[in-house]
Amino acid sequence: PGPSGHGPRTGHRVDRTRIDVRTASAGYPIIIEPGLLGGLRQLLEDEHFGGRVFIVSSPTVWRLHGTAISGALPGPECILIPDGERAKTLQTTSRVYDALVTARADRGAGIIAIGGGVIGDTAGFAAATYLRGIPVAHVPTTLLAQVDSAVGGKVGVNHPLGKNLVGAFHQPQLVAIDPLVLTTLPRREFRAGLYEVVKYGMAFDAELFERVRTGTHAIFDRSPDVLAPIIASSCRIKAAVVEEDERERGRRRLLNFGHTAGHALEAITKYRRFRHGEAVALGMIIAADLAVARGALDADARDALVQLIGGLGPLPSIADLRVEDALEAIRHDKKVVDGRLHFVLPVALGRATVADDVTERELGNALGRAGLRG
Repeated sequence: PGPSGHGPRTGHRVDRTRIDVRTASAGYPIIIEPGLLGGLRQLLEDEHFGGRVFIVSSPTVWRLHGTAISGALPGPECILIPDGERAKTLQTTSRVYDALVTARADRGAGIIAIGGGVIGDTAGFAAATYLRGIPVAHVPTTLLAQVDSAVGGKVGVNHPLGKNLVGAFHQPQLVAIDPLVLTTLPRREFRAGLYEVVKYGMAFDAELFERVRTGTHAIFDRSPDVLAPIIASSCRIKAAVVEEDERERGRRRLLNFGHTAGHALEAITKYRRFRHGEAVALGMIIAADLAVARGALDADARDALVQLIGGLGPLPSIADLRVEDALEAIRHDKKVVDGRLHFVLPVALGRATVADDVTERELGNALGRAGLRG
């Protein structure tokens, strides 16, 4: 077995990749290496992470990876919280606070978030707000978290009226990515993460888009020598954007491609129907269709996106959802600034722009063409 206890490696040996992120508020490394989980203690020491370490994870992740983590971090203090978008709430964050207060954690303590995007966002928000801020390190265990949510310092929880409406910017001290943990990920969860890679390709990097399109079978085999470069490419894109615009006042808004309509679909189904990446995939299709309708995108580019998303697997039905309900959710979106919605439109394979003049009528028509009920 590999050093993290996740079975044999496939393909040739994959060297460690280090990506240094430097924002106005903090600098930190993203370390990508198969088997890295087994060397977590040394990594934390190298980055001078905290004194007393509290792991925040979910029962499912701990069942799958707890033995390897406990071996790498002897005697960690572990806080297990529910997973899934419906658990991404202030109530769940309070459970982390309660455990920290009970354990008398002080400002010398640090949190290690081990899990998917919900665990990372919730644990990160707890770290950002406990004692006005303690360090956090991310060890993402889903593809979506590895390529997206663990990088960039956005942390927060959902509100019943909208996704991620309560949150903060709190950069991690370390992001440690082990592609081998993805072997335990259910196929639907893996696919949900792949849609975020498609987002990076469509909005920023046509070559990455093409790599996913032509390499789908190899990607689904989950060989670390195939996955590690794709994860690294996604992280480099996000790191470059975050370095330029840490607090989403400009270019970072492009990372929201697919998220405006996607978040609305999640909200109106009460976070029960869609994995986050699935909602983003539908949101990308809606945004691309809207871009074609206003002459900003060639229909061939939209069709390439639709075909790639469709070829990755089935998406949940939206035929029973109402256009007006989705529009109402969008009105509460955090991307509305001074009453104007900042909507990301693709303009070519590998390029996107932010428009602040998309009307509700345009949005409603695009939602209807995607299959929602009028």
